[in-house]
Amino acid sequence: MTVRGVRVPRRWRPRLSQIVALTLATVLVLPFVGLFFFRIYENQLIRATEGELIAQSAALAAVIQREAAAIPPRDLPLGVEAPPLPPGEEEEPYRPILPHLDLAANDLEASRPVALPAPAPAAPGYLALGAEVMPDLLATQRITLAGFRLLDPNGVVIAGREETGLSLAGVPEVAAALKGHFRSVIRLRTPQQPPPPLYSISRGNSVRVFTAMPIVLRGHLAGVLFASRTPANVFKSLYEERHKVAAAALSMTVLTLLIGLAFHKLISSPIRSLLARTAAISSGDRGAIRPLRHHGTAELAQLTQGILDMASSLAARSDFIATFAGHMTHELKSPLTAIQGAAELLYEDTNDAERGMSEEERRRFLGNILADTRRLTAIVNRLREFARADTPPMTGATTLVAIVARLRSDHAPLDVTVSGDVAAMVAISEENLRIVLDHMADNAQSHGAMRLHIIAHTDTSEVEFYVVDNGAGISPNNRGRIFDSFFTTRRAEGGTGMGLAIVRAMLDAHGGAIVLAESEQGAAFRLTLPRAPIPAA
Repeated sequence: MTVRGVRVPRRWRPRLSQIVALTLATVLVLPFVGLFFFRIYENQLIRATEGELIAQSAALAAVIQREAAAIPPRDLPLGVEAPPLPPGEEEEPYRPILPHLDLAANDLEASRPVALPAPAPAAPGYLALGAEVMPDLLATQRITLAGFRLLDPNGVVIAGREETGLSLAGVPEVAAALKGHFRSVIRLRTPQQPPPPLYSISRGNSVRVFTAMPIVLRGHLAGVLFASRTPANVFKSLYEERHKVAAAALSMTVLTLLIGLAFHKLISSPIRSLLARTAAISSGDRGAIRPLRHHGTAELAQLTQGILDMASSLAARSDFIATFAGHMTHELKSPLTAIQGAAELLYEDTNDAERGMSEEERRRFLGNILADTRRLTAIVNRLREFARADTPPMTGATTLVAIVARLRSDHAPLDVTVSGDVAAMVAISEENLRIVLDHMADNAQSHGAMRLHIIAHTDTSEVEFYVVDNGAGISPNNRGRIFDSFFTTRRAEGGTGMGLAIVRAMLDAHGGAIVLAESEQGAAFRLTLPRAPIPAA
């Protein structure tokens, strides 16, 4: 089947340079896109703040608990009974409180409710306790920047600057702590400010972490330590590391440019050169069939080599077709001219009664016509065989033994003998090997041979056949032309000069070869064919 005019469908496709540029731009922009996903980092800052408040509150609660134990019980009325420990934790020496706040879980709540007037003033013992620990709370706040308020069992502030004497019992986390449970929340800092969006860049400045830790004395609630602190701001942290961030951004920019240069040098530039080279080859420029100056990658080098091999093969095929057409025209022209001349003479003889061609002349002209017709028939048959040899079926395997009997019967006057590894399997069908050896036998007979000996040798990957005859041999002047199409020294006897050309085409198609070997008498040829794989048992 002949396929011509095949074209790639026309539709928009991105260029390789565009894909590379988009990829590099994506790589370069990815870190900046990460600025919109600070939630993870900000969440870590919030949990770090929560953990610090837990640690500070635990340390201060231990101090407050010791101070409260020194106050007489009648002056320090305790609150509700502390909730029992979960089963299995009664004997545990450690009871850690782990940070758990999570912005992604929508733990953000409204700003803290304001303190309200207390229904009743705090007991004298609690007022004394607040005055005792207030310096410790202020000293801790100066270092940690955290705000602390100490509450009695009723939620009244007994230490806490301007809110002292007011009640925070209405704050949810405080209410939970008044029942003996630790609570921590994230709240907005400004009451009038609406909740910021999830990825707001100002979010770190607008929230505050609150913890409420119950203080237990003799199994009952002795107060609540209410602490709060604003987490560190993400952009402030980045600003503090601005030199490192700038260095990282510069490094990424330089690295991206280097990657782009590598893509251009190794991929884009060789592909453009290859496209230009293929365009030149398709326009008929034989000089363009040469390697590129720079191939870039191993795959592009292999692709270039494949294109050059294909172009070289097509150029060689084109030259062969041109030469073959010239030879064929010459070979067909001679008998056609002879037939035409003889036919014209016979036709004129039938119209010229005075001349009167003799019967002997008429028979001679008719004999020439028949001989030239037979020659044309032989040429056409050889051309058909040559076409089959050029593109034969590539399947099958056989041995020399399988075709010897038929070879002897088809060339009865010729004494055909075989020796060597005649049972070796070769990768060629029985019919194709028969065609090869049939032409070799016919070539030997046409040169006066009476014997044809075939010797088989097996190698690791191929089988060699030495075909030797005792004919007239090949003269030194003709040794370089015997495989050319239409070259023959027996044109007068009807030779077409296609036999050895068919043999070479058939062997080439199967990955084999044929060469003329040295011989003291007659002609000797060495044929090679790949070995067929041994079938599995």
